[in-house]
Amino acid sequence: MPPLLLGAHDRAADHDRGRPVLDVVVPVHDEETDLEPCLRRLHAHLTESLPYPFRITVAENASTDTTLQVAHRVAAELPGVEVLALPEAGRGRALRTAWLRSDAPVLVYTDVDLSTDLAALLPLVAPLISGHSDLAIGTRLSRSSRVVRGLKREVVSRGYNLLLRRTLATSLSDAQCGFKAIRADVAAELLPLVEDTGWFFDTELLVLAERAGLRVHEVPVDWVDDPDSRVDILRTARADVAGIVRMLRALSTGRLPLDRLRATIGRGPLPDPLPGVPGSLAAQLVRFAAVGVLSTAAYLALFVLLRGVVPAQAANLVALLVTAVANTAANRRVTFGIRGGVGAGRHQAQGLVVLALALALTSGSLGLLHALVAVPSRAVELTVLVGANAAATLLRFVLLRGWVFRTSPTSRSSRAPGPATGPDAVVPAPEMETAR
Repeated sequence: MPPLLLGAHDRAADHDRGRPVLDVVVPVHDEETDLEPCLRRLHAHLTESLPYPFRITVAENASTDTTLQVAHRVAAELPGVEVLALPEAGRGRALRTAWLRSDAPVLVYTDVDLSTDLAALLPLVAPLISGHSDLAIGTRLSRSSRVVRGLKREVVSRGYNLLLRRTLATSLSDAQCGFKAIRADVAAELLPLVEDTGWFFDTELLVLAERAGLRVHEVPVDWVDDPDSRVDILRTARADVAGIVRMLRALSTGRLPLDRLRATIGRGPLPDPLPGVPGSLAAQLVRFAAVGVLSTAAYLALFVLLRGVVPAQAANLVALLVTAVANTAANRRVTFGIRGGVGAGRHQAQGLVVLALALALTSGSLGLLHALVAVPSRAVELTVLVGANAAATLLRFVLLRGWVFRTSPTSRSSRAPGPATGPDAVVPAPEMETAR
């Protein structure tokens, strides 16, 4: 998405044409008391502090009180406030509908109680407007966040986010903070895949975004708990657990089109610093050394275990064979960044050739030792093997980098590029009918 650097004249023209840069959606259900002060405070802040045209959309969903009438009355008084009335309840359903109908390139969501300090709004949307990030979320769990809430809500929030990190492997600190923003082109791809219509909507959207290779920006926020919040914590917790189970099943069965999402909206890999070589030499050496240390430790442990029941040469052969296969697979993925099964068999075959050379070094060293010393101690054998493995390790790196895992410039240039994100990138905003 290209940066939206608009001058004062451009902003005024866009506002006159009814084309906001931001659409701030406030989903409401039975909020007749809080809605008007929320809208007036939010409208005042956007008018005074936001350098871009905006719209506030009240996504009213099946209220049974006078929320809809309050929304229409305030919208008639404040410019840029619109009302979207939905016949079914559900915060997730309201957000999905309002966001997909919007013509703004950046879509925002905030809770009606405005527990989050609105000073964080511009930092929330700035990375999306500039093209740096794809989604942005407020987090109450950052060290620099300032939060006022009761012990019960604190424990539930931290417990829920810990559960998410352990089950869905998300790296985000606060999935449920009611303060988020998303680029419209990204929303158009992700929202049709989000099944939840209630409180798990946020989590499902964020997990999809992470798995699709998108950049999610986290903004520390100041947050004061609403003492009159009517969220049923137990019912919400049960729904969230059910949502986690459903997502785990979808991810494990491959039902979600993650490959297509990565190809269409995911951020592409960074360019290689050296043509024809996957990754810089220094970075590869560090990763290769880490894999090598683990492989050597496993090799020595296996050799000692086998040496008690078989001769030294046999123990060396088995230990080297087992650890070499694992070492080749680890270096393929970790050191040289090769994913998928294409070429894996060939890489293992070439790795066995490298193994043969390493075996010649280590076996030759053992043979020379036994030729010089009739009955060497285990400590001497291990010392000789460590030295021989050091030489074999250097040889392995040279052959793996220059032969086994070398990527040709032709194959690299044929890779499908990821979506552009720089100043020259062009990501058209979806043409959708605005809710009136």
